[in-house]
Amino acid sequence: MNQILIVDDDSHIRDVLRFALDKEGFDIIEAENGSVALQKFSYHKPDLIILDIMMPELDGISVCRELRQSSNVPIIFLSSKDEEIDRILGLELGGDDYITKPFSPRELVARARAVLRRVNETPADQTRTHNLLQHGRLKIDQDQFKVFWLEHEVVFTVTEFGLLRVLIQQPGRVFSREALMDAAYDFNNVVSDRTIDSHMRRVRAKLKAVGASPVETVHGVGYKLGAC
Repeated sequence: MNQILIVDDDSHIRDVLRFALDKEGFDIIEAENGSVALQKFSYHKPDLIILDIMMPELDGISVCRELRQSSNVPIIFLSSKDEEIDRILGLELGGDDYITKPFSPRELVARARAVLRRVNETPADQTRTHNLLQHGRLKIDQDQFKVFWLEHEVVFTVTEFGLLRVLIQQPGRVFSREALMDAAYDFNNVVSDRTIDSHMRRVRAKLKAVGASPVETVHGVGYKLGAC
């Protein structure tokens, strides 16, 4: 049973989310503000966080920034604003999806399942060796959800991991942003080109931190995995 932490200062929204997710078999934890959310995350280590952006004490952006210092736990942002700047800001910080209020509980449940499925995605009929993807010095262990450059492990969020996995499956191929959306997202209708660019900047920054720069931009087209 996957455990989900719901973080929102509106008790009504927490009630709606708890009812919808509990009905689908998820184990639910709640927090009414960002400070409590960090405490409960530290204690419970949930599998997914549904995080409101606008909250007292600590807003969702601050909570996400704090969590990303030590964890790649999947995060779905909630917001009453549908402005592109909010979307980009949240996803650049390491969010995995974004949904605006008012929302359909059924859609949010589906998105939660999709994000968790990307975390746990391992074909049952494959052996462990078949789940190792390698191109030069870059290696992806799909079973353990880990990425390595030489001996260095690089920690990615669910979405970042998914995008890099798409690239390593066909090194040298230039993927358009649309192709990356289709391959790495279950709900690509809410993902813009700018959002893909935000994720790819984070992927490249994390690889650069260990001395790697294998992801190349093909201007006017998209991205490819170059020499590793």
